[in-house]
Amino acid sequence: MQTRVGSAGSLEEGKEHVVTTRASQSKTLPLRVLQLFGLFLALCIAFSVISIYTIRRFGIFSVVSTVKSNFVPCDEEPNSLDRWIKPPSNLLHTMSDKELFWRASFVPRIKKYPFDRVPKIAFMFLSKGPLPLSPLWERFLKGHEGFYSVYIHSLPSFNAEFPPSSVFYKRQIPSQVSEWGKMSMCDAERRLLANALLDISNEWFILLSESCIPLYNFSVIYHYIKKSKYSFIGAFDDPGPYGRGRYNENMAPEVNVTQWRKGSQWFEINRKLAVNIVEDITYYPKFEEFCRPACYVDEHYFPTMLTIEASNLLANRSITWVDWSRGGAHPATFGRQDITEEFFKRIFEGHTCRYNDQPSSVCYLFARKFAPSALEPLLEIAPKVLGF
Repeated sequence: MQTRVGSAGSLEEGKEHVVTTRASQSKTLPLRVLQLFGLFLALCIAFSVISIYTIRRFGIFSVVSTVKSNFVPCDEEPNSLDRWIKPPSNLLHTMSDKELFWRASFVPRIKKYPFDRVPKIAFMFLSKGPLPLSPLWERFLKGHEGFYSVYIHSLPSFNAEFPPSSVFYKRQIPSQVSEWGKMSMCDAERRLLANALLDISNEWFILLSESCIPLYNFSVIYHYIKKSKYSFIGAFDDPGPYGRGRYNENMAPEVNVTQWRKGSQWFEINRKLAVNIVEDITYYPKFEEFCRPACYVDEHYFPTMLTIEASNLLANRSITWVDWSRGGAHPATFGRQDITEEFFKRIFEGHTCRYNDQPSSVCYLFARKFAPSALEPLLEIAPKVLGF
């Protein structure tokens, strides 16, 4: 009996030992978890410190910024529509004439524009150097921004000094020497047309000299040209020695004597005809080789070519008034003493022409030649006589 009791006591002691051991293990387990978590937290802190030090030490930020600078937003992608509809920000490009004419000859096949296009007039000044009548033109163009563009072809050695506020500021195009009566003169005119064609909004192109003035305000001239079904370039058949007498038989078969035309150098043409002139490689070689003084190519090349290619688009008259009554190879030049109201009455009155196939008394929109001395009286008389 005693043995059993002892055995029973031993069992009870064994049970108490097992319970005590399990209790000790339960207390030890949470302590280890806390230790592991503390170690993990310490490693995270250490890693963070090392990362920050590495970034500051080895310039990771500069790499990130470099990568970011290569990103191009969608609205600045070079293939966006703006590339084609925005005019060149700098007219002084490095293209050769061959490259320029090729680029300017691009024509969209779809006639409806995918943007709100406001058609503009390109005023193209063919000058040796300064534009002494520029203050008059500044006044004429003031307030009509977005409806016109200005281009200047002068001698390459001439540097214009217009203020930034001027409509002529930085409007010179890359130019070459041009001589009156020679093909280099037509090259200069084609160069002006090609540069103006780079602006998709230019619809009408007017060739002017430094001695030209407008005869009406901008609105009158803009609507006169806009509403016209025809372009204004003289192209008539002169059977005399200064017309057909200048024709060279070597120009056939591209140009026959019956197609030979003569006209004023100063013109207004639409975009289609401007492209025709710039892209021409058929008639240009013939005129370059076989129309030399006393054949004055600037009087024959464009009138003849456009008569052959698009006679139905020509009004067959110029809108630039000149006075040949004094005789000689050049028209009369007018100075300070000539600028009177009576003088302009002679320009405005007594003329008849056809406008959109109907009789009209408004035949001229511009006039030449005016000397620099005429500027001051022109500015004085312009509000009353010219309307600006």
